[in-house]
Order: sequence, then structure tokens, then C-alpha cells
Amino acid sequence: MDDLQGLAAALRARKVSSRELVMQSLREIERLDSKLNAFITMTGEAALAEAAARDEELARGIDRGPLHGIPIAHKDLMRTKGIRTTAGSKIFADYVPRRDAAIVTRLREAGAVSLGKTGLHELAYGITSNNPHYGAIHNPWDLKRISGGSSGGSAVAVAAGMLPFATGTDTGGSIRVPASFCGIVGLKPTYGRVNARGVLPLSFSQDHVGPLTRTVRDAAIAFQAMVDDPSDYVPPADSDLTGLRIGFPQNFFLERVDPEVEASIRRAFDSAAAAAASVVEVTVPDMEALRSAAVTCQLVEATAALRPFLDRRADFGADVLAMLDRGTTIPGIDYIDAQRTRRRIGRQFAKLFEQVDCIFTPTTPTTAPEIGQTTLEIQGVAEEVRAAATRFTRGLNALGLPAISIPCGFSRGGLPIGLQIVAAARQEDRLLHTAAAMEDAMGLPPRYPYL
Repeated sequence: MDDLQGLAAALRARKVSSRELVMQSLREIERLDSKLNAFITMTGEAALAEAAARDEELARGIDRGPLHGIPIAHKDLMRTKGIRTTAGSKIFADYVPRRDAAIVTRLREAGAVSLGKTGLHELAYGITSNNPHYGAIHNPWDLKRISGGSSGGSAVAVAAGMLPFATGTDTGGSIRVPASFCGIVGLKPTYGRVNARGVLPLSFSQDHVGPLTRTVRDAAIAFQAMVDDPSDYVPPADSDLTGLRIGFPQNFFLERVDPEVEASIRRAFDSAAAAAASVVEVTVPDMEALRSAAVTCQLVEATAALRPFLDRRADFGADVLAMLDRGTTIPGIDYIDAQRTRRRIGRQFAKLFEQVDCIFTPTTPTTAPEIGQTTLEIQGVAEEVRAAATRFTRGLNALGLPAISIPCGFSRGGLPIGLQIVAAARQEDRLLHTAAAMEDAMGLPPRYPYL
């Protein structure tokens, strides 16, 4: 399926109808999802009826904006009125909400047409999307590999061309990691910029809601429709990097990184410099301390959120249950110290962003591991998959900073590599402008997984 911008233009030129777009998406889902397992619940009939209504509105001159008539899907963590919302768990397998999440309402009002609910890591509490209740979600670039999590189904649906945009959530990397592993764009906005009311919580102080799309400008269009305070977030076609100060971390972010990933990231810096950006070497604050603080807060807050269900131990997957149990053992003083660490390092990052406009890092230190793989070795060091995959993303949730993952190359084995771009709080306009200009500067030809 074409990108969001192209589909919106075709709709307004009457080259295609919303109903035809929805039917095309439904056919692709029927063709591919038995291999990929991206969806938990489909709402095809309701989507076709809604698409017909959007077509009728356009015929009468009513245009709700760039998402009018565009097929999308929601991560199955977003409450949807009258449609089950499982959170990828047995606990909520039969839960049918009485009202929509704020983001579901907002995107419907923007004219988007939801086709269903995408799969995820159980309760959004993991990075593989290897779900013990609904099955593993498969990476479209290599079906033996993970999609990344927890928003794995949304990433796969977009990467495989089933639809141009899906919603995701990100508590430790759950939008950016699957975007990186699946070769698409994933935006984690500043904490609170997108209303999370009605999204089943995991870690209330670190949960973020954002879009997964094929291009940066599509992510900007989606974000513009998702925020409560819309501004001109969509970068122009002639975005450039002239004069932008790009931070090149000299510590942490290129430590224990797969050589192919490092090579792609260094080429991205070269592209930025060639496009007249100023590459500035920087030293980032203590990211290991920040990562530890983020983990502590998530463990406590997730256990608190799911406390009413902890007596149903047999209904949790083993990995999720182990983390919920860990959350019950953390002393209150450790939680308070973690919050102090977040504030202290947040002040240090604010000073860092006086020196640079954005910071570039790898999104993940490796390409996608295989399904069922629990450890991996990077430069001779064994590391647990969850810790490795989120090493460069988790701390940014603790700070609430906006970050985006964009494709920046492929491994020799044909697996996507992601570039993470980070900006100061509430600087999504600068972040998206930089990401779009980098997308243009790198000039990567469009590639689609062969299924």
C-alpha cells in the first residue's frame, strides 16, 4: 500500500475511494496475516461501513483532514467501545469497553477508518511480541525473527504494507524498537503530548502513545492528528539540515554495538555532515543509572497497575509474571531514589540540549533476534535480549523526551537497521524536521519485505 500522503492525494483526486482502500487493506491482511500474526481482532464490516460514510462526506465537500478515509489499526491496548480489548492477555481476553480511548476518538474524528486491533507482547510488558496466548508476531523481513515489542503487530502491519499507519505505545522502547526491527518509522512524542486516557496502563509515568508509519512525513501527519495542541508539525518537501547541530555521543551509545549497526549509524552522521549539518561531539549523562531508574519505576508501577489481577497467576505468561513478582519486592526508598535520578539526569540533558538541536544514536544495538532467542552476544559480551533491545531507548522514557526511529540501512543479511533521533522536550517540530531531512539526505530506496 502507498504511503499516507499519496493515498490522501489519490482520495481527493477521486482516483480511489476510502471503501476501495479499506477493501485493499482487508485483502492484504487476509493474504499475509496467517504468516505474520499481526492482528488479534478484525472489524472489517464496520470499517467498510465507516469508509462508505467517509466517501459520502468527501462527495458533499466535508473533509476532515489528511487522515480522512485512510485505513488504520490500533494496538490492542487502546480501549475501543463495543470491541474487545485484550492487551494481549488472558486477563482481558473477554474485556469489551464501554467507551473509546481518547486517541481512538480523536483519530475517528480526524476521518481515519480502523480495521481492527493489532497484536502485542502480553500486557505491553516485553520487547519480543512472542505472546504465549495469541502466538508470536513474525518479522516480515525474516519470519523466524521477532517483530520487536510491545507494538509488534502495529509495526508488522505497516511494514508488510497492510495499511499506512497504526497506533502504538512506548514505555521502554515499544514503538521505536519494532520500528527499527521492521524497517519503518516510529515516533515516541514528549510524555503527555498525546492523551493516554483510555489506554490500558503499564507504567503511568513512562507510558507514551505515538504513530508507526512508513515515512517521517506520514508520522508527522499522524502526530498532528493525535495531539491535543496541534501545530505545523509536517515538514516541507524541501527540509534541510543546514546549520543544525547534531550531537554525536562519545560514550554509551556506540558501546557494545553490532559492527553493521555501527557502520550504518556512522554513515548517517556522514550524510548529515554532507548536508551541511554541524556534527558536535557530546558526552551524555550516566545512561546506565538512568536505565536502572527507569526499570525500577516500571517494575513498581506495572505491579501497582495489575495488582487487582495478581491472584490469577496461572493466567499470566512466565516472563510477565516474573516481572510482576519483582515489582512487589522493591522498597519504597528505591522507587523514590529512582525518581530523584530521573530529575537529576533530566536537568543534565536540558543543559546538553543548549549545545545541540538533536542527538543521533542507534535505535537498537543489533538487528532483530530470532523468535525464542533469550540471549545474544555483542562484541563478545552475552546479554539478555530484553536488556539489549531496550538499552538505547529505555532511559528516554524516564525523561519523557521525544524520539523517533527511522530506517538507516540494512545488514548484509537483509535485516533493517534503525537510527534514533532525540530532541528536547516538546520539540517535535524540530525532531520531525530533522528526521525528514535525514530521510531525504540518506536517500535510501524504498524496500519492501518479500512475502
